[in-house]
Amino acid sequence: MINVVICDDQVVVCEGLRAILSTAPGIEVVGIANDGEQAIAITASLHPDVVLMDLKMPVMNGVEATRKIHTLYPDVKILVLSTYDFDEWVFDAIRGGASGYLLKDTPRETLIEAIQGTAAGKTYVDPGIAGKLFSYVQKGAAPPDSSLTRLLSERELEVLRLLARGLSNADIAQHLFLSEGTVRNYVSSILTKLEVTDRTQAAVLALRAGLANAPEGSSS
Repeated sequence: MINVVICDDQVVVCEGLRAILSTAPGIEVVGIANDGEQAIAITASLHPDVVLMDLKMPVMNGVEATRKIHTLYPDVKILVLSTYDFDEWVFDAIRGGASGYLLKDTPRETLIEAIQGTAAGKTYVDPGIAGKLFSYVQKGAAPPDSSLTRLLSERELEVLRLLARGLSNADIAQHLFLSEGTVRNYVSSILTKLEVTDRTQAAVLALRAGLANAPEGSSS
């Protein structure tokens, strides 16, 4: 059973999500929070598998709540909920530890699939905003986290940086003067080392670490 906490300052949104998820086998809504402080308190007492987190709320916003929950309870997955197709709050939440990003008007089936995937350790980014997310990162952010640089070789970091900017294997091969087969091998190695199953998950880790916006040739 996947235990879920819903955090949103709009009661109608909370009740709507509860109603939708009540029909999903294997998912149970165990708590409702209307601001970030309540979300932290409920997480502390119930330790859910997934928190559906709105961002713009009174008392404590979802970005700060995400950061604190991720720090205090790293096993709890946080799936961001937003009305907006992208703004800087979303990126801040991902850097703060969110596992993915979901629009509030997402269809029922996709919502359930995203929750199930998030609980299983996968990363969900709404396809409609993935390009905007990568574009935003390229405009600049914090220096890259050294955790990825310790795991990956210089060449793997170059490949990951380009992958996180949305380039295909063919584009990466052309950019780095490599064969496409060699790039595929690098991508496979990157996924293994980062313990993720697909390119999107790897890209989100790179974005969260600030790697995608680092100057080429830089790994620190």
